[in-house]
Amino acid sequence: MLGLLGGFAVVGAVILVGYIAGRLVIGGPQAGFALNQVAFFVTNPALLFTVLADADLAAVFSEYVPIALLSSLAIAGLYVLVGRLLFRRAAAETAIGAMASSYVNANNIGIPITVYALGDATLIAPVLLVQLLLLAPLYLTVLDLTSSRKPSVRAVLTQPFRNPMIIASLLGVAVSATGFRPPAPVWDSLALIGGAAVPMVLISFGMSLPGSRPLKPSPDRLQVLAATALKTALMPVATYLIARFLFGLDGERLLGAVVVSALPTAQNVFMFASRYGRGITLARDTVLLSSVLAIPALIVVAALLA
Repeated sequence: MLGLLGGFAVVGAVILVGYIAGRLVIGGPQAGFALNQVAFFVTNPALLFTVLADADLAAVFSEYVPIALLSSLAIAGLYVLVGRLLFRRAAAETAIGAMASSYVNANNIGIPITVYALGDATLIAPVLLVQLLLLAPLYLTVLDLTSSRKPSVRAVLTQPFRNPMIIASLLGVAVSATGFRPPAPVWDSLALIGGAAVPMVLISFGMSLPGSRPLKPSPDRLQVLAATALKTALMPVATYLIARFLFGLDGERLLGAVVVSALPTAQNVFMFASRYGRGITLARDTVLLSSVLAIPALIVVAALLA
């Protein structure tokens, strides 16, 4: 339990720093946007490359991969269905909502929680791979095409090879699979740049909070409530059902799968929304609310399954 609280405390402290910087307008009114751009094009790709290049692919390609994929797609699909019936928003905003309801904070919070609370960091690796190599390209393709004036077949086919984070992820997997190791100066430079990714995203998120009022009357409020409810309550339930009855998991392995699914929405969803200028309020408020509600959700999961 201390591991759960400690992981959230670290993340919350960095977000608080960003909030204070935003209140003081350090760097100017566009500083948060600038940090997001740097994170999207520079620091996050470096981090993804080094993380995946160091990953033991044989160990992480386990039953957790299809469990993570199926639960994410189920919740995202449910959001799209609800969105079509109730919200009737454009494809880009719907994609951001689907991502906010199903894309877990596997990196910023997931790694410290799996290390300190569950004692096994490899539990988070399959989720990272699913999100980086399958789900992120899907969502980014939708966002790219809906932000383009004239989408074409060529644009659809080549989009994954033009996005810096997807390119970095694929290169990282290739390095891990082949055993090739970049020269030390190159690797150390990428690791140094990648080390700035998590604090940069968290600080930029904190800088977006001054003046924001989650759940204030707005066209996005119902979407925020729907995405938060799906992420916090229904995704752990869906993961439990899939892991327990489709894959026969029990004990610590079942607990690990459900704990990871109960993590809050990733700050990367806010970064994507900011990058494309679509669904920013939806992403920001869902990240904030799901982060607050994740603590009691994880406590309930631990109490029921531990």
